[in-house]
Amino acid sequence: MILFLSVLTLVMISSGHSADRKIFKIAALNSELKTLKSDFIEAKKQLLVLRKETNVIRILADKGIGPAKSPPIKILVINE
Repeated sequence: MILFLSVLTLVMISSGHSADRKIFKIAALNSELKTLKSDFIEAKKQLLVLRKETNVIRILADKGIGPAKSPPIKILVINE
């Protein structure tokens, strides 16, 4: 009987330690998830800033490309 209770106690202690490890792992993963979400939001914000027309014009001006001086010409095709 004492042997059975000893084994049962060891199983309960092992189960408790296993649960604690899982809780710590979940907390670490939640922390990592928050960090990744923050990085994603920061990257998305930078992308929105880079996509603004003024930034595109400034970046292309460094390469010698500027906005068109005249508006585009519309080409009409008449089918006969």
